[in-house]
Amino acid sequence: MKHRIFIAVNLPEDIKENLVSYQKKIDGLFAFDWDEASGVKPIRWTKKENLHITLVFLGYVREEELLDLFRIVKEVASRNKSFEVHLNKICYAPPKKMPPRMVWAIGERSSEFTALRDDLERSLAVSEKVPFVPENRAFSPHITLGRIKLWQWRQIEPEERPNVSEDISLSFRVNSVEIMESWLKRKGPEYTMLKSCPLSDRD
Repeated sequence: MKHRIFIAVNLPEDIKENLVSYQKKIDGLFAFDWDEASGVKPIRWTKKENLHITLVFLGYVREEELLDLFRIVKEVASRNKSFEVHLNKICYAPPKKMPPRMVWAIGERSSEFTALRDDLERSLAVSEKVPFVPENRAFSPHITLGRIKLWQWRQIEPEERPNVSEDISLSFRVNSVEIMESWLKRKGPEYTMLKSCPLSDRD
């Protein structure tokens, strides 16, 4: 049996609630006559319980490889300290790409966050028991708030497309990383946490 796996930072409940309020605010900007008539809006919003920051996406992992994955992630977590994350902007994404594909909440790049992600990638890349191909691109911590439906997006006149860019200020502490399984369903993905690995709390 194969499992669709990613490694993530999950969010505190209060941060999720705040992000959902931004989703609702942005959703209100798309209240056009055409979408009220069709009942379809150009963004599929991420469910509150699915909001997270992806560190590493592995893809499909076999059952017999999971224990080695758990061990590697636990070892990496144990040698990286807990740290603060600061979310500072909501915008269309990827940045500078048109048409946009998503709406993101973007976090500040920190040395601790980058070090954790790089340590995970290096440790997985040298493992002979867990399949992994590094992305080889700069790490940009972000939360996908919604995915844009391009057909509906293109029906909106360019001058009527809302500007969703907004500065925000939300902070939380990362105390663990989670190994998550993704189940692709017709109504959207469902995530299950397979293992939580605490970060070091040493000074």
